Amino acid sequence: MAHSIAGRRERIGTIVIYVFLIIWTAFSAFSLCWIIFSSFKSNKELYAGVWNLPRSLHFENYVKAWNTVNLKRYFLNSALITLSSIAVLVFICTPAAYVVARVKFFGSRFVNNLFIMGMGIPYQLLLIPLYRLIISMRMNNSLWGLGLIYVALSIPFTVFLLSGFIRSLPSELEDSARIDGCSDIKAFWKIMFPLSQPGIVTASIMNFIFLWNEYMLALIFLTSENKRTLSLGLYSIQSAMQFTADWVGLMAAVVIVMLPTILIYVVLSERVMQGITLGAVKG
Repeated sequence: MAHSIAGRRERIGTIVIYVFLIIWTAFSAFSLCWIIFSSFKSNKELYAGVWNLPRSLHFENYVKAWNTVNLKRYFLNSALITLSSIAVLVFICTPAAYVVARVKFFGSRFVNNLFIMGMGIPYQLLLIPLYRLIISMRMNNSLWGLGLIYVALSIPFTVFLLSGFIRSLPSELEDSARIDGCSDIKAFWKIMFPLSQPGIVTASIMNFIFLWNEYMLALIFLTSENKRTLSLGLYSIQSAMQFTADWVGLMAAVVIVMLPTILIYVVLSERVMQGITLGAVKG
């Protein structure tokens, strides 16, 4: 009797979770489609019917958002700082994750716990020391200075994710490489690094989503208009649209900002799920 009641409660809980996820997915998809459709309207069509489909496609909204409000410059800044930060993270964090996952040394568990604790520190608490450090290094109002901050703050999560994935890989491959005369460094770059590609792709996409949409750090450490990232540029566009009432131009700018993240996740979603599930096999 008690077993059947517990099973019934479990089924009800599962149904509630699925219903919530379906509603949330439908709401997100509807919001995304509404923004995309609105970006192809004219302002007159938008005011005439918010929920109506566009009668014709106004691609000039995208041209205006790309050129008139300097969105092109913001896009290039975000692409430069995001892609370079991810490249540095992969180069630094993959060997570090390998050491944490495979090498046993005095204090190895403590080092692993340090990375875990680093994930739990809100970066808002670090703004003042980070600002003083960047000022002392004379890297304020610099894309490279902001990229350095992005890399430092993303290291704990990236190492934690990659170390979990590397633990799931069979250690027999490394043993075979050592028998064949490979050093530990050569075994890592020749064998473990290629096998870690699903985990690296997963970590890169998750970091891309965070860095591409990051706002607060860019607002604090970048002051020049020509060095703004997309998140700052979108906010300035939104402020300008309040006076010009060009809301379809704002919708076009929002689509341009969202498009890279959506495309990357759609194209590589299977690799992301593969990296997450394989990294969860062993703790």
